[in-house]
Amino acid sequence: MSTYATVASLTAELRALGVAPGGVLLVHASYRSLGDVLGGPQAVVEALLEAAGTVVVPTHTPEVSDPAAWSNPPVPQSWWEPIRHDSPGFDPARTPASRWMGRLAELVRTWPGALRSNHPQVSFAAVGPLAAEITGEQDLTDGLGERSPLGAVYRLDGQILLLGCGHDGNTSLHLAESRQPSPPTHTTGSTVRRPGGGGQWTTWTEVVADADGFEELGAAFEETGAVTIGSVGASTSRLMRQRDAVDFAVRWLAANR
Repeated sequence: MSTYATVASLTAELRALGVAPGGVLLVHASYRSLGDVLGGPQAVVEALLEAAGTVVVPTHTPEVSDPAAWSNPPVPQSWWEPIRHDSPGFDPARTPASRWMGRLAELVRTWPGALRSNHPQVSFAAVGPLAAEITGEQDLTDGLGERSPLGAVYRLDGQILLLGCGHDGNTSLHLAESRQPSPPTHTTGSTVRRPGGGGQWTTWTEVVADADGFEELGAAFEETGAVTIGSVGASTSRLMRQRDAVDFAVRWLAANR
């Protein structure tokens, strides 16, 4: 038995876990959790694409936000307007995913044929036959709601893969937040790149995304038996139907928040 994972072994493990061939797979991943992989992140993405049909990853950029809300570190108020004015602005083709998204997310973003949605803070990238349908719409005011890639994955009955990570990073649960009656909202902003170059400061109002309690929510969801847990590489991974997770989360949030 080899001491490292390969494209073939990862593909086999993903299929054994239940990844649907030809389906839509929304992936949240900790590359480090996989252990030694021959070919590194490239091999992992190749295995994901081999096992599924269309692979989707979050390519969020929380750094492209309102400097008034920065806290780590904060910046003086006198800097806010210059920062808003001088930023080059979010560009789906140029702006890298935040390092907090992980190595696999940025690799998928730059993969041949990849498409990326145009939200300056919570974009998604996708590779595969349904990439255009998934990334084509992402309303500024509904970045994690129905008019977003999360909503598209729901309509397409996609799956969620938590590859060596927990429910605290399961962005689909934010779709359930947007479905709550009168969810809390706030106003935020980003500098967005103009077609001719340069940035334009833009503000909008959106549902507050709050992951507090998502691990507890996820544990309760797992108790229903709707989550398949297994090994992929050295990781403990979780696979679920997105509709099941979101529908359960809608009920759980209504009862627990």
